[in-house]
Amino acid sequence: MSSHSDSFAASGSSPTREAFQIPPDFLVENHGSIFLLRPQNEQAIAWVDEHIGSGNGFQPYWPTLVIEHRYIADVVAGIHADGLAVRS
Repeated sequence: MSSHSDSFAASGSSPTREAFQIPPDFLVENHGSIFLLRPQNEQAIAWVDEHIGSGNGFQPYWPTLVIEHRYIADVVAGIHADGLAVRS
């Protein structure tokens, strides 16, 4: 039984802060030695196409990128520098 006095907070029906956030342009998934960078809109796909390209290494899930762990920080920094948002 919950000790909350607010029925919306107790029920889980109230909106969260995350619900009011702007969706990110990219989602990053950590899979150990590789990361997947998933563009979430047309602007993000255009960024990937311009800065990385489908022919840059093995990219079987294009436009989702397969990135080695040693490069992900630099790629995310470049995305942020161009004003786009990334969330993991």
